[in-house]
Amino acid sequence: MSRRILVLAHTGRKAAMAAAQEVCTQLHAAGLVPVMRRKDLEDIQAEYGQLTVPTEILFEDLQLADVNLGMVLGGDGTILRAAELVRDTEVPLLGVNLGHVGFLAESEREDLEKTVGWVVDRAYTVEERLTIDVKVWLDSTLLAHTWALNEAAVEKADRQRMLEVVMEVDGRPISSFGCDGVVMATPTGSTAYAFSAGGPVVWPEVEALLITPISAHAVFSRPLVVAPDSILAVEILTRNAANGLLWCDGRRSLDLPPGARVEVTRSDVPVRLARTHQTPFSERLVRKFQLPTQGWRGPANHPADVAESGGVLP
Repeated sequence: MSRRILVLAHTGRKAAMAAAQEVCTQLHAAGLVPVMRRKDLEDIQAEYGQLTVPTEILFEDLQLADVNLGMVLGGDGTILRAAELVRDTEVPLLGVNLGHVGFLAESEREDLEKTVGWVVDRAYTVEERLTIDVKVWLDSTLLAHTWALNEAAVEKADRQRMLEVVMEVDGRPISSFGCDGVVMATPTGSTAYAFSAGGPVVWPEVEALLITPISAHAVFSRPLVVAPDSILAVEILTRNAANGLLWCDGRRSLDLPPGARVEVTRSDVPVRLARTHQTPFSERLVRKFQLPTQGWRGPANHPADVAESGGVLP
């Protein structure tokens, strides 16, 4: 049976729709079956006309369980949308960056044909990324239960009023303060909203959770990195009766009344990302943020290295 590759594109961008057509054509030529959602296919047809190769329709001709891999054409936002789609499956996602930074993407637009070749040859590994469960409580009532790959952000709902909150780790309060919000993030999300809020960059293979205040009016408002099995919580205090807003991955939102409590724990369900480059994360960090590295000389030879070379330095 031919392998089926789900092609997910940001159809609001012409570049992504053009890339989707290329990918479908190349997959078909290699003997693989391109798969698309009906709306994506109709958007592309409205812009460019009928595709030149047969394409199966997800949820009509087949189900997600029949898909071998998802190729995502767009920026990080498109990959986050794709992660929602494949959340309860084992379908890995391979992102091709057509956006700006594109930290979640594995390849760039100029490597599109090469990337399809890697997919055809199965020249990729699958990496599991830690995700978080997010619960919202009001007293003993569960208001919502969702999840996130990057972060759960508690923000003020009224730009003219600070949000009064207290941060908690493992059932114990850490500090209360007025702020613009608090970001609770995964290592994957450490280069997203949490980074913009002043949080640390955490290597994706590190198992940890992060909590980062945003513009806090407090003596102690440093970001914290805690154990992956810790329970993070942010409670909205009732003393100034300000409402909050919860955003998960910038995709799903919920109003938070005074007294609401947002709890974050590690999820049992990871997101699977396909990797074609086994480059160190440090190299990706430098490339994505265009960091200066002039003057770097590399690691020095250690005494053991000298001894193994007969005491002669290379």
